[in-house]
Amino acid sequence: MAATASTTSMFFIVFAILVLSCFCLIEAQKGGFSVELIHRDSPKSPLYNPLETASNRVANALRRSFDRAHRLKPSSISTKAVDAALIADSGEYLMNVSIGTPAFNIVAIADTGSDLIWTQCKPCSECFQQDAPLFDPSKSSTYRTFSCSASQCENLDGTSCSSNNTCRYSVTYGDNSFSNGDVAADTLTLPSTTGRPVAFPKTIIGCGHNNDGTFDENTSGIIGLGGGDVSLISQMGTSIAGKFSYCLLPLSDAGESNKMNFGTDAIVSGAGVVSTPLTKKFPSTFYFLTLEAVSVGSNRIKFTGSSLGTDDGNIIIDSGTTLTLLPEDFYSKLESAVASQINARRVDGPQGLSLCYDATTDFAVPNITIHFTNADVKLAPLNTFVLVSDTVSCFTFSSLQEFAIYGNLAQMNFLVGYDTEKQTVSFKPTDCSKN
Repeated sequence: MAATASTTSMFFIVFAILVLSCFCLIEAQKGGFSVELIHRDSPKSPLYNPLETASNRVANALRRSFDRAHRLKPSSISTKAVDAALIADSGEYLMNVSIGTPAFNIVAIADTGSDLIWTQCKPCSECFQQDAPLFDPSKSSTYRTFSCSASQCENLDGTSCSSNNTCRYSVTYGDNSFSNGDVAADTLTLPSTTGRPVAFPKTIIGCGHNNDGTFDENTSGIIGLGGGDVSLISQMGTSIAGKFSYCLLPLSDAGESNKMNFGTDAIVSGAGVVSTPLTKKFPSTFYFLTLEAVSVGSNRIKFTGSSLGTDDGNIIIDSGTTLTLLPEDFYSKLESAVASQINARRVDGPQGLSLCYDATTDFAVPNITIHFTNADVKLAPLNTFVLVSDTVSCFTFSSLQEFAIYGNLAQMNFLVGYDTEKQTVSFKPTDCSKN
C-alpha cells in the first residue's frame, strides 16, 4: 500500500537534520539499557483477542505479512513522504513509552520499517477525537511545536509552511488511512527493564490530531526504529553508539516478554556470532542486507536476478513482517529443493503459502542456511516451518514479485544486533527465553 502526502505542509528532511544537530540527549543513561518488547498476540498487548485460537493468530500474522510487504515496497513510496512514513495497523511488536512532562503513557508499534515517532495527540486548541485517550500537549511543561522558516520546512509544492508558523505533516495510504498533525519536540521516556526509566528530552515526534482509517484504536501510534534521520535510533545518537538489538521468542511463547536492547547492552558477541554489512540505499528508512544464496542441505541455490533493483542490498530485514518473502523465480527453486527432501503428505494451506504438509505425522525438516555477505545463518526447524492449524504445517517462506524481506519467523531465537555506526547486522543463535 503506497503512502502519499497531501498538499498540507509537512516537515522536510533538511529541517530534521538542522534540529538533530543542535539537540543533546543529556538525560540518557550512559552505557546501555533494555526495554520490554511485547508481541501483539501477548495477553499484555492491547491488541490481544482471547477468543482467537493459536491457528487464528498465525493465520492473521501471515496475512499481515503480505499487506505489510506492499506498504514497504520502496517503489511505491513517495520520495518526499518517506521520512515521515507511518505504517497503518501494521507490525508485530509493541513498546510501552511515555511522552511529556508529566509523563503520559502510550503503547505504540515498534517498527523497524518506519522512522517518525508518532502518536495520537490533542491539538492545543481543539480535539478531533473526543473519546480517545490522547496525549494532551497543553498539560506538558516541555511540549512545543516547531516554528518554521522556508529554509527549515516547506510544503510539497515548494512553498513555505510558515502561514501558521508550525511545521505539519500529512500522510495518506492507499486504503485511505491517514494521519495529519504537527511536528513537535518533547521528552520521550522508555521504561527500562531495570526499573529506572531512561529519558530523551527534545525528541522529535509527530503529534497527530486527525487520524483515521485502519489505525487501531487500542494502540497510540508508531515508534520508528528505521535508519532515517527522525527515527528513535537516530535521535538517540551517540548515547547508544548507534546500537540496538532484539531477541524474538518463538510464536508458541508469544505471551512471554521479548527484549530490545540499546547501547552497550545491544552488543552481540561470543561464540557463533556472524555479521553482515548493511547497505545504504534509498529509502534510508529500511535496513538492507545482501542475500547471496540459500542452502537446502548441501544444495546451495544462488540468489539470481535482482531484488530492489540491485545485487547489493537486495533484501530488507524487518521485525514487523512475519514471513520471509522472496522473488517468485528464486522462491520456486527454493521450494522445489525443500520439497524434494521432505517425505510427507502435501496438503493445502492458507492463501499465499504453497508448501504445506500434514502435521499429524512427524516429518523431518531439511537444514536450511541463509547466506548473507560474510554471514551464514543456520536456521532451526522453528524458523522454517510453522503450524497454521492443528493438522497443517507450512514453509515460512513465500513469493513476492521482485521484492525480498527477511521476516521475523526466520529471526526467532536469534540475538539480532544492529550497529548503525559500523553499518553491520549480527546474528547469534540464542535461547531467547533465557536472554
